[in-house]
Amino acid sequence: MNQDISPLELRRKIRNGEFTSNTSGYSRGFVQGNLCILPADYASEFLQFCQSNPKPCPLIGMATSPGDYSIPKLGEDLDIRTDIPSYRVFENGELSHEVNDISDIWRDDLVSFVLGCSFSFEEALIDDGLEIRNVSEGVNVPMYRTDIDCNPAGRFASKMVVSMRPLIPSDAIRAIQICTRFPAVHGAPVHFGDPGRIGIRDINQPEFGDAVTIHSDEVPIFWACGVTPQVAVEQARPPFCITHSPGCMLVSDLPNSHLAVM
Repeated sequence: MNQDISPLELRRKIRNGEFTSNTSGYSRGFVQGNLCILPADYASEFLQFCQSNPKPCPLIGMATSPGDYSIPKLGEDLDIRTDIPSYRVFENGELSHEVNDISDIWRDDLVSFVLGCSFSFEEALIDDGLEIRNVSEGVNVPMYRTDIDCNPAGRFASKMVVSMRPLIPSDAIRAIQICTRFPAVHGAPVHFGDPGRIGIRDINQPEFGDAVTIHSDEVPIFWACGVTPQVAVEQARPPFCITHSPGCMLVSDLPNSHLAVM
C-alpha cells in the first residue's frame, strides 16, 4: 500500500480490516497519536498525570464527554473504536488481550485520550537527512522500561518508558536541536549514551517494539515514549482500560507542522 495515503483513507482501510500493521511511515506529514481509554471515574486523575508529565504524555486531544468516540479536532469521520490497527485491552491493570476493533466492548462511561507520538518527529529527522534505524530496517522502534520516575497524580504513578534511536554523535546533536521544536510529540531526548544509567539492563532486549542495529560509532539516544501510560495503567489497576498496541497509532488529520515551535 502507498505510504503517502491520506489519513482519512488510511483510517477507513483500518476500519474495514484492510490494514492491521504498524503505522510508522504512513501518511507522512500528519500527526500520529497514542491512545488511552479509561472509565470516567479515572479520567480526571489521568488528565492530571498527563499534565504533570508532558514529555512522556503530551496530550493532543481527548473526548469532550464520556462515551464519545469521535474527536473532531483530530480528524474527519474519526471513530476511536475502529480506526486503530490494534488495541490492547487491560482488566485490573493486566493485559487481557489484543483486538482490531473495540466496538463490541465500547461503554458509555469511557473517556478517550490521544497523546503525541514520536513518529511525528521521526519525519522531521528524516527530512533533515538523518537515518532513523527502525524506519530503514522496517521494524517497530525499540522501547524500554526505565527507572526514571514520573510525577504521580492520584492513582497514577509509574516509571517512564523510552524509545531509542542510535545515531553518530554529530547527528545526535542535530536530532536534539530538531526535536526541541516538537514538545507536543515528546520533544528533546531525555538521555543519551549508557543505557544502564536509566535502568536499562540489555539494550538488545527491548520490552516493547523490536531491536535495531547499533553500529560501533553510534550512541543510543532515548526519548520519552507514549507507552508510559500503559505502565501507569498497570500500576493504577483500573477495572477496565484500552490502549493502542505499540506501533499501531491513531493517524490524525493534524499536520505535523502545526505542532512545531519555531
